[in-house]
This record gives sequence, C-alpha cells and structure tokens, in this order.
Amino acid sequence: MDVIVKPDYRTLSETAARLVARWSLVEPGSVVMLPTGNTPKGMYAELAQLAAAGLIDFSSVTVFSLDEYLDLPEDDERTFRRYMMRHLWNKISPGPAAWHIPSSRPADVQAECQAFDRKVAESGGADLAVLGIGENGHIAFNEPGTPWDRTTHVAELAPQSRRGEAERFGGVEHVPKQAITVGVKTIMRARRVLLLASGEAKAEVLYRALKGPITTDVPASVLQLHPQLTVLVERAAGAHIG
Repeated sequence: MDVIVKPDYRTLSETAARLVARWSLVEPGSVVMLPTGNTPKGMYAELAQLAAAGLIDFSSVTVFSLDEYLDLPEDDERTFRRYMMRHLWNKISPGPAAWHIPSSRPADVQAECQAFDRKVAESGGADLAVLGIGENGHIAFNEPGTPWDRTTHVAELAPQSRRGEAERFGGVEHVPKQAITVGVKTIMRARRVLLLASGEAKAEVLYRALKGPITTDVPASVLQLHPQLTVLVERAAGAHIG
C-alpha cells in the first residue's frame, strides 16, 4: 500500500489526474474503471485540461463506470451517466474508445448485471480502478455487509448513503433506493487500484479502512489485500492515518 497525502483538494486533484494519465492513458488499449461523487470532480477537470492541451488521449481507452442509480430516466440530470457527461465526456474530444455504464432503467435488471460483467471479462479486466470511499466505508455501491464475492449486482442503498444525496435530490425520500454496482470481486481483480479521499468527514472511516480489521462492515477495508493499492488523500481526510 502506497499512501500519498496532499495538503489540499486542488493538489489532490492534480495528482490524481496525473496518476490516471500515467497508469492508463499512455498505454493504448487500457481499461479503466471510474467513479462518481464529489471527490473525483477536480480530477475530471484536470483530465479535461490535459486532454485539451493534447497531453493525453482517451480514444484508445475502454472505460467502465462503477455504478448507476436504478429507476431514473437515463436523461435525468441526477444519473451517473449524466454526471460523467457533464464532468468529463462533454469536455474532451475524442472520447473513449468505449464507455460502459449500467442502464438506470433496464428491461431486465439481472440481465443488465450479467451483460456488464460479460463486457468487463471481454475487455480483459480493469488495468486501473479509481475509487472514492463513502462515509460508511462503501466502495462503488458495495454497502456494509456486502459479501466479498459479488460481481455486478443490485445494491440496496444504505440510509447513510441516501441521506448524503438528499440535497441533490430535493429530499431523502426522492433518492433512489437501489443501484447497479460493480462488486468487490470485480474491483479486487483490477491490476491497480487508486483510492481517493477528501474532507474531514472521511478521516475516521479512512482510518478504519486502512488500519482496522478487514471486515464487510467497512467494505473498503478489503483493499488492504490488494497488491497494487495507492491511496491519495487530502490532509484533512488523512488526519488519523499518520
């Protein structure tokens, strides 16, 4: 495990973008898994700037988004599909060779999960998985209690996760209760993992994930077992990890 602590969000975002570029975008045919949420927004802005300057190129890269809410229209601005369009894909040209994200309204949910797994397998698996961490320790939408052996599946969102999205949805009662997410097994098969954490609110759970016991109560704790894990944290989020 390699832990890199940065003094602020700006330098965290710059470093994250450079690591993603170095580890995946310079190698034709790379496969990358990318997250959503607040923490990676700065990284995406930096990647867009690097692309605009001609320093990186997504055109030969295959991208898998980690998750998507269920039961939202695909053109709803609150979907993760629209998030990625807004924060990255609409800002670069050319875009990735292929981009896969689960449907928010699939005709058959289980078939959608199986098809996503099949696409990951056909791609050869992820060269890099970039992750955030939830305040309850979730990675992607693998909530506390999720078995380690899950691949892509339907997740029941934890109350804490839904409360965290309440403002964006205009009240917790409007936040979807389910999402499709890649599983821990899929994440752990990635050849390299980059975990991002920012903000004081993540300090305690990050400590538990990196220094505590490996337990499904803190899903991110399984990353302690990954042979190529890099943890990139803002100083406030890394306050307890030394």
